[in-house]
Amino acid sequence: MLTLKQTDSPAGNIAGRMAIKIATESKPISPQVHLVRGGQDTQLLVTNGTMLYRISPQTEAEFRVLLGSKDENGLKNKLMDMGLDAPLKINDVPLKSPAVYALSLAIAQKCNMGCTYCYADQGGFGGAMKSMSLDVATRSIDLLLKDCPENGSVQLTFLGGEPLLNRKAIRIATAYAAEKALEKNINIGFSITTNGTLLTEDDAIFFEKYAFSVTVSLDGLREEHDAQRPLKSGSGTYDQIMENIKPLLQIQRKMQVSARVTVTPANLNLLEVLEGFIEMGFHSVGFSPLLNSSNGKGEMDEKDLEQLLGAMIACGLHFEKKVLQGERYPYLNMVNALKEINKGTHRPYPCGAGAGYMGVSADGEIAACHRFVNEPAGRMGDILNGIDVELQNGWLESRHVHQQSPCNQCWARYLCGGGCHHEVIDKGRNACDYIRGWLHYTIQAHERISRLAPGWFN
Repeated sequence: MLTLKQTDSPAGNIAGRMAIKIATESKPISPQVHLVRGGQDTQLLVTNGTMLYRISPQTEAEFRVLLGSKDENGLKNKLMDMGLDAPLKINDVPLKSPAVYALSLAIAQKCNMGCTYCYADQGGFGGAMKSMSLDVATRSIDLLLKDCPENGSVQLTFLGGEPLLNRKAIRIATAYAAEKALEKNINIGFSITTNGTLLTEDDAIFFEKYAFSVTVSLDGLREEHDAQRPLKSGSGTYDQIMENIKPLLQIQRKMQVSARVTVTPANLNLLEVLEGFIEMGFHSVGFSPLLNSSNGKGEMDEKDLEQLLGAMIACGLHFEKKVLQGERYPYLNMVNALKEINKGTHRPYPCGAGAGYMGVSADGEIAACHRFVNEPAGRMGDILNGIDVELQNGWLESRHVHQQSPCNQCWARYLCGGGCHHEVIDKGRNACDYIRGWLHYTIQAHERISRLAPGWFN
């Protein structure tokens, strides 16, 4: 297992220098275009449609003059001259009453851990600890399947708190959903996010049977994890979790077991963690910065996010090396970003929250997503009466990226979608520079990989 801290490694030093340079180069200048240097050629990103083009040094110089003078009409005319203008792929019209294809159930609004930063207030979502009844769970599943067409696909996720505190309900609800989906000829996927402390070998068998995507929350290797994710008694959980997940890692075939790392200022040694978890056999490993905690503890500030960008790039450079060596390297942030860039993702929302995806509380209240459980700002109805179309459409109109400032002037808006709704509503947009820097780097990496290892995208 890797023992070097990333800042002590050549990759870490290179990544730090890259991060400083990228932080400057990724600043928003025009909402129409963005220039990305790196590799053999400079790339021109045309925001409309998220289209990338290699351009000559002369063309780059012409664009830089127009960008330097903030000449938006000139940029528009230049794109027309190059034949790169096109009808807008995203206009101001919001989604209207989209069908729901994914639900997360807060099957247990309680937890056995004492993570101080937990957005769910250590499982209770600001209220009393409770478990979801089977009636609420089955009604939720019926809602999910109701309007799905034959041969369609839906996703059912179990969340908490710690969902395995309501293990019996998970198993009955899963079997119910699988049976009902089969009757209607609907494809259904299952997933669960767990802290790992209650996992058993029998859970592994069950999750494999139903092809679950299992995400285990792990905030680093032993020392960092135990500091951030103790039991409510204060004792560490790392060794216990590592023992518990062995059966899952050993038998995963249809099941996929991933690690999700919440990043705070105290656990920025990402490359060491990434290498360690991949070596253990996790199907994928992903990092998510803590931008909004229930009590403000552990949140990343501007300086922390600058360090995070360097740490993420260090992992990215290691990923690029592995790809060029023909190895599978499941760094989830990198994989997802490259896929989105490759297909030219252009979206007016950051995710499906309030649209195709909803969260259900233990009491059957429907929220825009799992993070808005018990919060009026994201209320979308309830299981008995269904989705409140007026609330949903009002949400989709107000959260459209064109309604967000300064998003409507940013080159990254259709890749980013405006940022996590919950974090933005609570804390504002304090991570924009980090997000733009990460996207800028992954666009550079996309050019290198598509040129040197084009088969990876297949």
